[in-house]
Formats: sequence, structure tokens, C-alpha cells
Amino acid sequence: MKTKVSLKLMFLSALLFTCGLNVSADNKNNLIYNSEEVNGVMVGQTVYKTEGTTLANYMKYNYKYDDQNRMTESEALKWNANKNTWANDLCIRYAYQGKSLTTTYYKWNNKKSEYVLVPEMTVTMDNPNM
Repeated sequence: MKTKVSLKLMFLSALLFTCGLNVSADNKNNLIYNSEEVNGVMVGQTVYKTEGTTLANYMKYNYKYDDQNRMTESEALKWNANKNTWANDLCIRYAYQGKSLTTTYYKWNNKKSEYVLVPEMTVTMDNPNM
């Protein structure tokens, strides 16, 4: 049963990740992915964009999990070439309660220097297999 939940969560995560990458469809074929795993679990992924014969930073994703290896947070950072650093962009938090999964979206607010809730994007799904 844990395998089914993990597979569904990974599918949901992959779908959200793919949606995020489709923002710039013209660069889709020029992207290179480098995943970071700890004990067989993906904890991060850096996406590079090819520019001629070189690679340039593009996006970075960080993932957090609970003690049951369920994803609890997915954070997306964009590369800021002017400042030569990663900039916070989006954070998705996953909360599990019984057979329900609530996905809460937060967008980075530069003025407040924190993630701000985007309530219209919060979704709760019931999963009878959980």
C-alpha cells in the first residue's frame, strides 16, 4: 500500500515539475537535468539550459520528505544571472491527514522576504488507497 501511495505522489510531483518547466516551451529541448539523491530518494534537482557549448543555471528544485518517505515540500528556485545566485520562486507543501492530501502553494514575495500563501491554488484530494 505504501508503494501505491509513493508512486502516486511521485507521479503528482513529476506532473507539477513538468508543468513548471513548460513555462518556457521554446527552451524545452535545451534543458539538462542533474538529480541529487540521498538513500535512494530524490532531494534535489538542478536544471541547466544549454547556451551554445556551455551550460547555464536555469532552475533548482529542493524536496523534503516525512518519516514515511512522503513528500512534504517542493521548492523551486530560479537562477538570477544579474546577482549570480539562486532566487526563491515557488514552494508547494503537502499535508497528509487520513485519506486526504492537501497541496498548498506559496509564491516568494521579495518585499516581505518570505513565501506568501496563494489560497486559490490550495487543493485537497481524497485518496481511498491511503
